Amino acid sequence: MNRLLLLSLILALADLHAAKPQNGQAERLSPNVILFLVDDMGWMDSTPYGSKYYVTPNMERLARQALRFTSAYAMPLCSPTRASLLSGQHSARHGMTTAGGHTPPQEARLPETAPANRALLMPSSKTFLDPAQYTLAEALRDAGYRTGHFGKWHCGLTQAHWPEANGFDVAFHCEPSAGPPNAYFSPYGVVAPGTERPKGAAGRKFITGTITDGPEGEYITDRVTDEALKFIADGREKPFFLNLWHYGVHGPWGHKEEITAEMAKRTDPRGEQDNPVMASMLKSVDESLGRILDRLDELGIADNTILIFMSDNGGNTHSMTETDRKANRDNTSDPTVARYRKWAAFKPPTNNAPLRDGKASLYEGGTRVPLMVRWPGTVKAGSVSDEVVGCIDIYPTVLDALGLRPNPAQKLDGVSFTSVLRGSGPLKREAYFTWFPHLLPGVSVRKGDWKLIRRFEARADKYEGVHELFNLREDLGERMNLAGKMPGKVKELDALIDGFARDTGALYPRPNPDYQARPEVPGKPAKATKDPAFGLVPKFCRTSLVEGALRVDAAGRTPFLGTAQVKLAGPLTLTLRARSAAGGEGMVRWKKPDQEEFPGDGQAAAFKISPGNQWQDIPVELPVQGRTAIVRLYLPAGSSPVELQLIRFEDKKGTAKTWDFKTAKP
Repeated sequence: MNRLLLLSLILALADLHAAKPQNGQAERLSPNVILFLVDDMGWMDSTPYGSKYYVTPNMERLARQALRFTSAYAMPLCSPTRASLLSGQHSARHGMTTAGGHTPPQEARLPETAPANRALLMPSSKTFLDPAQYTLAEALRDAGYRTGHFGKWHCGLTQAHWPEANGFDVAFHCEPSAGPPNAYFSPYGVVAPGTERPKGAAGRKFITGTITDGPEGEYITDRVTDEALKFIADGREKPFFLNLWHYGVHGPWGHKEEITAEMAKRTDPRGEQDNPVMASMLKSVDESLGRILDRLDELGIADNTILIFMSDNGGNTHSMTETDRKANRDNTSDPTVARYRKWAAFKPPTNNAPLRDGKASLYEGGTRVPLMVRWPGTVKAGSVSDEVVGCIDIYPTVLDALGLRPNPAQKLDGVSFTSVLRGSGPLKREAYFTWFPHLLPGVSVRKGDWKLIRRFEARADKYEGVHELFNLREDLGERMNLAGKMPGKVKELDALIDGFARDTGALYPRPNPDYQARPEVPGKPAKATKDPAFGLVPKFCRTSLVEGALRVDAAGRTPFLGTAQVKLAGPLTLTLRARSAAGGEGMVRWKKPDQEEFPGDGQAAAFKISPGNQWQDIPVELPVQGRTAIVRLYLPAGSSPVELQLIRFEDKKGTAKTWDFKTAKP
């Protein structure tokens, strides 16, 4: 054989080796993969993890057959976790850092300005999974797998960012997808892309996607499972990758009342968990898991299927509380809320004790989640591991388990934990990071038993200092901050965070150049000056007080003032007293309490400011239906500043919300 022919053969074998399982088995013998993801399920929300209240026999069944991880991590909110599962990257790198996957496409950015009472310029999140990512689904599809996504997506609102554009051959989903499609029960109100959207069944705008209505009253948890079971049974000549991402147990907490009635009879001997609505929803998810396990057994493929069970963030401990009720009085008439109150009053969905806090938090209750992996013949049934693993590790682990090499073009932050699954050795990683620049923003690192949280600003009412250091082996509930006693350990872990931020290109907060702090008073911390806009939040603009007016200077393409203080039922009349040297057209937009995003032209009204230096009284009729939640006042400040003496919203009864700047001083 000549050298050229030999070289060609070697290259051909190398290509085959990179694209197919390395063990040389036929394609049909490659293990199937199921990623079973539960939404908002806390670490303590099942009997295998210690709950004495929830009824989860199929999760127990899985635990007896699987390796159960006790130190597994997700992001504090769902979209970042989902993007990390599919990309194998930290949220700081892929850019989806908060739960914005149901909102219009937007890149992550660091704003140039912020209100004067905010010390930092905080980054915004990307709202979609970048099409440039070579997703886990694409990797498996290209290796000969059938790929299917069923249920919640939350990684992009538009079709260009849907599952079908990210490697999935089959998809059963809808957008927007923060929660289930309009409701947990059919009819779901989903229409095909390009179809005229009729009025939503529950007042919400109609949504698009591939979910179709079932019999009236059908439960979405059951329907998503039905579709997943069909996918498993179809075309078994090829291995499959099933993404089964449930809407449960996310709000609006639709539940089967017959199950809830049974759960209401139960009590928790620990005295921690007591919400029968959440217990009912978890039981429905548990039944879904049982149906999947049964079908694998019936088809004789259970021994050739890797099943990964996980949650997307910690359990929800902050919704539907009495405080939530008082802050959202208008929502108490909603049928879903009424059904919740019937069984759970205003109890939060769950309790993550002994972990601290819950969803949307950097404490363990917000990030530590259940993770179980069943891999017959490889994983020791009923085993437990305390290795620190997370959502970024699923991608490389699945590839490694299947004998597939990563695409060199796809940067992976995660590491394979197949050595843990096989029991052949510990995981080789120095530390695990969680980046969350939102709500109570910060970043955390876990190394061994130690965890450091670095906050971006001090909040004495919420936490102790900008550094919180915990020994999780001795203090799982994170009650004892050791940062002050162990500065050396803080310095060591802080350096790891610095390296992580550099490596991932994290959009790190920067000081706000317009920040103004009040003079310090002995014994009291400094406070920011009062916002000159008196609660009108400037976006893409800067506000300042001039003699007798509020001045608005543009700092972006679409400057506006936003407010949640106009709690009036429409129709409304807006009166502006304004002036602008250049003049121009402006607009008012609003959304109602039950709307997650701003609708289109139906909830907007235009106005015009004539050019000149004379004050103008400008009435604007706002055809508001119902009550407003958030109002945005877009101003033509691009060519010249706009000055405002008066902003007044008034309903037909004469009740008004007014901002009067006529006596303002610089």
